[in-house]
Amino acid sequence: MACDHVDESNHSRRFTDIAAEPRRMLLPIQGFDKMPIVSLEKAIGPLISLIPDVEQMVSIAKQNCNNSKDGLTSDESASIMIYTMEWEPYEKSFYVILNTTLRASIRKELKPWFLYLRLIINALQKLPSTSRTIYRGIKANLTPQYSRGSTVVWWSFSSRTLSIETLNNERFLGKKGSRILFSIECDSGKNIRPHSFYAEEDEVLLLPARQFEVIGCLDQGNGLQIIQLRETQPKFLLIKLNSS
Repeated sequence: MACDHVDESNHSRRFTDIAAEPRRMLLPIQGFDKMPIVSLEKAIGPLISLIPDVEQMVSIAKQNCNNSKDGLTSDESASIMIYTMEWEPYEKSFYVILNTTLRASIRKELKPWFLYLRLIINALQKLPSTSRTIYRGIKANLTPQYSRGSTVVWWSFSSRTLSIETLNNERFLGKKGSRILFSIECDSGKNIRPHSFYAEEDEVLLLPARQFEVIGCLDQGNGLQIIQLRETQPKFLLIKLNSS
């Protein structure tokens, strides 16, 4: 099954959307953990009016996840795949709307997403965590927001790559203009390559509400800054992953 709206030529923007992260502390993400785990079709039911073509995209994802890996069900695997899919217009892509909502200060706007969040986070928690350095890039200068010793929270799902060479591609970081390369020491990343719509990418996905300490910043010249981050544990829970 094919869909004219799926963008297979320019699907890298989820790796570079960090500029949209809020600078202020938000309320914790909670409530979805009390929802039941349902099929992906049921999970996106409350989202049909919010996301164009979402039912068709779910159908495409499910057909690609008949033989799911890593002990995930087809619904769990497809919940990850639909997150990675980009379609036109870009602003209406599933992950764009989801991450915009996760970054919003009004938490009640997340309620239509609760069933989906329960499903995908349950799926991601089944995958082994990777404890290594991962990378993210952006064509912008955000160094004032990342001073050494400061703490930042990324409230949305965050896509990273295992290969620093990937960021040389002009679609990601390129070699000209103001750019930041984030070098991130993390212990909670999930390698989702077997479940991504774009399996050629070594994508590591971080769950929402991850906290980082800024370890250092290095000016490499030619507009490139390297910012080193280390994942840390917040004093209070920023997201409740499991129902008690």
